[in-house]
Amino acid sequence: MNIDFSIFDNLARSSCSEDGVCARFYDRSIKTDRIDDAGFPVFKNVCFCEIRIKDNNSEVFDQPATEDKKRRFPQEYARYLLGKKQVSEGTPLEQFAFLSSAEIDSLKYRGVFTVEALAQLPQDKASSLGLIREKDLAQKFVSQASTNKKLADWQVEEEKYICQICHLEDELKKLQQQLKTKEPKKS
Repeated sequence: MNIDFSIFDNLARSSCSEDGVCARFYDRSIKTDRIDDAGFPVFKNVCFCEIRIKDNNSEVFDQPATEDKKRRFPQEYARYLLGKKQVSEGTPLEQFAFLSSAEIDSLKYRGVFTVEALAQLPQDKASSLGLIREKDLAQKFVSQASTNKKLADWQVEEEKYICQICHLEDELKKLQQQLKTKEPKKS
């Protein structure tokens, strides 16, 4: 995955599109009216927009994202799309045990959503965030994961061979059984 860090800088510099108003786009699972073949309800992901107003914690506007909200909060929507793209290609930060919730939120705010993106973070950016150790651990994680993929591929190949051997052993037993039934009986 090749990451353009200028996107991160732009997102970090433009925290909110409107003064005193913050928006967050996210996916929420919604139950549809459909039922699948097994009789279970069908769910789908819907992009929602949560809007909060400064100094007014009692009112939170949380509803499906409309084109109007996407135009009204373009930086926030861009951050949402960047997160979706990174997570589809990498390991979500939540699965990386070396980060606290606050560090994860701080990284997401800056446009880093995956362990792979953290591993590629420039040293000066990681230093300014106080995440040098975590960046190094992420690099080791990515390096180890690539070796694990080779091992996993080898295991898949080995399982194929084991299945082939079992199949051939079964065939051999069947042929031996057929030979026993066709042998002439000695008197």
